[in-house]
Amino acid sequence: MVTVTTPLKAESRDLNFIYNGGHRALKGINMPLYEKKITALIGPSGCGKSTFLRCFNRMHDLYPGNKYEGQIVMHPDNTNVLGAGVDPIEVRMRISMVFQKPNPFPKSIYENVAYGLRVRGERNKRIIDDKVEEALKGAAIWDEVKDRLHDLAFNLSGGQQQRLCIARALATDPEIMLFDEPTSALDPIATANIEELMTELRDRLTILVVTHNMQQAARISDYTAYMYLGEMMEYGDTDRIFTNPTRKETEDYITGKFG
Repeated sequence: MVTVTTPLKAESRDLNFIYNGGHRALKGINMPLYEKKITALIGPSGCGKSTFLRCFNRMHDLYPGNKYEGQIVMHPDNTNVLGAGVDPIEVRMRISMVFQKPNPFPKSIYENVAYGLRVRGERNKRIIDDKVEEALKGAAIWDEVKDRLHDLAFNLSGGQQQRLCIARALATDPEIMLFDEPTSALDPIATANIEELMTELRDRLTILVVTHNMQQAARISDYTAYMYLGEMMEYGDTDRIFTNPTRKETEDYITGKFG
């Protein structure tokens, strides 16, 4: 029997993160991110999940005084996205992000999705039109908005706004998508829609998602990492983590004894 190994898409190597002021929020994190798989980050509030997630596309660069140590390496080109000579804007094209609350820009539906393409320098209207349609279809919202592309994005419902933000993130053809609690502000129906969409997106890109919802992690992810106080406590196949964790801390968190 031939064992097929899943290729790595990225990995953190001895990653530390220090906030301006000296607080060390991440301590020597080593974690693989496998290609076209969903990896869930779980753990109590304040444990470093979102901090870790935001290192991947250098969101922390937006605030002075923050400091990275270690590496986040993209495969197969072995680019360290934290490297001094690497342009954060290019990193954010390759690794896009969807936030906890839908955050459409105060622009039309069309211009929200076209934004990243324009930042990248695309000027050809036909190419932009095609990419906008493709991204909206990819985010499973095209049929709902195709007749009102020039309406303000704020006119959409919360769930639609979040799918629009996913379309905006998809438009630049990212290799990795980061989701920071993408359904915490949504109702159960919209949550189910976003979960289904994430599962479909796995066919084309790699996903890293922070979630406080244990059932969500169990439903949608292939791999799960449990973090506590800035450290990676346990990482592995989701089914194993939830049914047979190797560390008591992980078991206590999953069973609700702690956290």
